[in-house]
Amino acid sequence: MNTLNFLPFPIIKTERLVLRQLIITDAEDVYALRTNKDVTKFIDRPPSRSKGDGLAFVNRITNSVRDNSVIYWVIALKDNPKLIGSICLWNFSKDHKIAEVGYELFPEHQGKGIMSEALIEVLNFGFNFAGFNSIEAFTHKDNLDSKNLLLKHGFIEDKGRVDVDNANNIIFIKQND
Repeated sequence: MNTLNFLPFPIIKTERLVLRQLIITDAEDVYALRTNKDVTKFIDRPPSRSKGDGLAFVNRITNSVRDNSVIYWVIALKDNPKLIGSICLWNFSKDHKIAEVGYELFPEHQGKGIMSEALIEVLNFGFNFAGFNSIEAFTHKDNLDSKNLLLKHGFIEDKGRVDVDNANNIIFIKQND
């Protein structure tokens, strides 16, 4: 079993983006992202009720990164550190061979290739640094943008599996090439 260690935190830079660590000053933006109706319309999770939920989320993620059970990046533009979205690897199998990828992006930044740019680097990190054999993604059956993103990056729908926690989700998987 490979041992995961996300400290020091791996900052990833792309042509247009910086994938950086979540920090306490992101709490308000996290709350805005996690309560945006367009962002959450396909996500089945309890709604955030107050801005304090953003702070609680930052603290929970910080602790999870510290104990190597999640790696969560803020997506920011290179010329502005403000959070415009997030992408993470989480829900690791016990043997650390499988991870799940999750992502969110404010609507005004969607359709510009930003999530595609971030996903390429996170897949590279997951396969080549963290040593996962496969990365899964669970997405709502009606979320065409998410399905297209996954297909574009070599994920294949795993038609034999069902998300027992959400019957509306379909599962995609990508193997390390």
